[in-house]
This record gives sequence, structure tokens and C-alpha cells, in this order.
Amino acid sequence: MQSYPALAQGLVDDMRRAAAAEPKRAIAFQGAPGAFSHQAVREVRPDGLPLPCFSFEDALAAVADGQAALAVIPVENSSHGRVADVHFLLPESGLSIIGEHYVKVEHCLLGAPGALLSDVKEVMSHPQALGQCRNRTRELGLTAISYADTAAAAAAVAGDGDKRAAAIASKLAGELYGNSLLIEGLQDAHNNRTRFLLLSRTQRPVAEDEGRTKTTLAFEVKNVPAALFKALGGFATNGINLTRLESHLRGGAFVAAEFLIDIEGHPGEPGVARALEELAFHSKWVRLLGSYPMVPPEIAAP
Repeated sequence: MQSYPALAQGLVDDMRRAAAAEPKRAIAFQGAPGAFSHQAVREVRPDGLPLPCFSFEDALAAVADGQAALAVIPVENSSHGRVADVHFLLPESGLSIIGEHYVKVEHCLLGAPGALLSDVKEVMSHPQALGQCRNRTRELGLTAISYADTAAAAAAVAGDGDKRAAAIASKLAGELYGNSLLIEGLQDAHNNRTRFLLLSRTQRPVAEDEGRTKTTLAFEVKNVPAALFKALGGFATNGINLTRLESHLRGGAFVAAEFLIDIEGHPGEPGVARALEELAFHSKWVRLLGSYPMVPPEIAAP
């Protein structure tokens, strides 16, 4: 799939025209209107102009090129882990992370107009959504089919009219495209949440009165024994909490891994500064991706 379903394309065109007229208010997201990323945009910037983009690369490029002021990108889900490809796209984007936001993800099973649950034999959605609902869909005896994103799947199901097919998407998507709402709360975990990052062309200073700060960094360790242990040792000795650690290989070589980490604190704090100095000493390179207000744990995962 390299384009939006017909039912979604009209909404996409309208949103793109509005964003093009006021790019300073435009907020790029990946997916069709009604995607959970669209929901995140509406929660983060209620007065913003959502700009649908087909891929994560397109959403990041929209900000880099000045078509949008911000991008809102999912990075990890409480039930299904990290969002594929985002971990290596962030360091390449040249953008700065200026905030984070958590969305409570409540999936619906959406059928074609007039469909009943007994009609449905297969379900399609983004792999993340399929993973978050895999136990329920297995209980229902449905065959899972991967699709580009959740809302586009809902639009395709509604447009095709095949009652044997359903989509996993948001209630908003079902309302936009006229799907039959077959099941609400399809997700396996009731506390299912996705973390989103807000990205901008410029870094945003963090004020002292904004509370706790989180910083995201990318780095590549040297190809020596205990490289990661040594690189991260400064965070332990300086009492800096790591809230996320992701690794991946690049370039097809199983030599040295690249890492993406989140830490509590700001590079200007003495302890963090000392830890970063030690990290740099034991790494080939270190890239600061942004410091931003940290969402308190009781809000992120109540």
C-alpha cells in the first residue's frame, strides 16, 4: 500500500490544504485521519492543524522542510514495545525532541457498514495494533492481516464493503468512515498506552519551574569488551536514572550496536554532565536529541 484508501483521501486532502495555508500551526503525524497519532495531535495541540503523512519519514521531513511546526511520533507501547524503525529515524532526522505525550489506546473492532460480528472472518490493522489485541482476536477466531496504519484499515474496510473483513482502529476512525462498531475495548490490556514524542526544528529551553526533565540521547559504543557497561557506568555513579534503553544494529554489520536512551535530568545539571562526559569517552559518538518536561509516572501510566 502506497496511498490512502479513497474514503480517507478526501479528508487527507482537506487537512493538507489547511496545513499548507498555515504551516506554523501544522502538526505532522503518520497515518490516515482517525489514527491514534491523529488523536495524540488533537490532545497535544487542540488548536493545531493536523497534517497526515503516509510514513514516519514523511512526517519528520514535513517538519525539516518547514511544512509543519511539529511532528508527533509514537515511540513505544506499554503492551507491544517499541514502534518499528522510529529508533533509528530519530537520530537521522536532525530534529529536536521538545516534549512527550501519552495516549490511552482503546481499540475497536470496526466492520463494513451494516456488518455483524458473526460476519467477520479476518481483521486488518497496523502490526502494533494487531499485537496489542492478539489474544482477543485469537479468541474470536479472526485471521490477522498487516496494514499500513489503523485508520487507513478502517477506511479500506468501510470503502470495500466486504462484511467478512474488519479493522482494528480508534472509535474516531469508525465515526469518520462510517464503519459498524462491533466491539469496543478490544485491546488485551486495559492500561494500554502509547508514548509519543514531539519534534521540532529547534530545541526548546526547559524552564526550572516545569518540574522534572527527561533527556534523550543516541550513541554508538566502541567495539571493545564491556563497552556498554563502561559507557553507562557514569549514570550509575552519578545517581542518574535511565528510563529507557533501546539497541539496534546499522549497516548490516554485527560489530558495534547503536543505542537510544532516555534519562531523568538535564545536561546542564552537574551529575548529568559528568555522566555524559564518561559516556562520550567510551563511545564513538554521542548525539543529544533533546531535553523536555517529563510526564509524571502517575499520568503516563495511571
